[in-house]
Amino acid sequence: MDFSHVHGIYGGSEKHYLGDMVTIGIVEDDATVREAIRDYCNAQHDLSCTLAKESAERFLDELTDESVPDVVLMDIGLPGMSGINAIRLIKERFPAVSIIMLTVYMDTQKIFDSLCAGATGYLLKTTPFPEIKEAILVAYKGGGPMSPQIARRVIEHFHPGRREEFASVLTSKEKEVVLGLVEGLSYKMIAERMSVGIETIRSHIKNIYAKLHVHGKAEVISKSLKGEI
Repeated sequence: MDFSHVHGIYGGSEKHYLGDMVTIGIVEDDATVREAIRDYCNAQHDLSCTLAKESAERFLDELTDESVPDVVLMDIGLPGMSGINAIRLIKERFPAVSIIMLTVYMDTQKIFDSLCAGATGYLLKTTPFPEIKEAILVAYKGGGPMSPQIARRVIEHFHPGRREEFASVLTSKEKEVVLGLVEGLSYKMIAERMSVGIETIRSHIKNIYAKLHVHGKAEVISKSLKGEI
C-alpha cells in the first residue's frame, strides 16, 4: 500500500458512480495507515470518511444512527476486541452496513470467520488505494469485493473431490450460483454472469437452501469452506 500522493492517485481517469456520496468508517490501529486511507477517501468526490478510530471499542462508542457510515473498512488484529468480533456487534445494531476486512491475514480460518460474522468483502493491506475505492463502491452497490489472492483461497476449497460431491446434490447451474456466492457476488452480479434474470437466481438460491438444509448464504459459504458440501 503506497501512502504517497494520496490526493492524486486517480487523477483525470477517475470513474464516476451516479453522483452518490458514500460515507466510510475506518477501524485501524496503525495511525499511518488509518490517516492515509482517511485522507485518500476525503480527497475523492464521491467518498467521505465520517469516522476513523484505532480500536473497535472506540468505533462502537461513537457509532450512532447519525454517524453510521455506508461502508466500514475493518482491520482484524486490533488492540482489545478483534475486528471479527466487532463485525457481529456492528451488524446487530446496523445490519445494512457493509463491512470490508482490510488486513494482512490470508489464512482460511480468518477469512471464513469474517464472512460468517457478516463481512461483505475481504482485502489485503497491500491493495492499492484505487482498488480499495473500487471495492468500497462495489460493496456499497451490494457486491462482495475480495483481493484476488483471497478469492483464489476461497475457491480452492472447491477442489475436484468436493465438486464431485456437489454433483450428486446440486445441478451445474446451482453449483455456478454457489461459486458466485462464495466469491461474494450479489444476486444481480451472478445473474449478469450467468446471463439470466435475477428471479432465476432467486429460484436457484431457494433450491440450494432446500437441498443443503440451510437458511442463508453464510451457511452455504460455511459448509463449502468446511468441506461439508
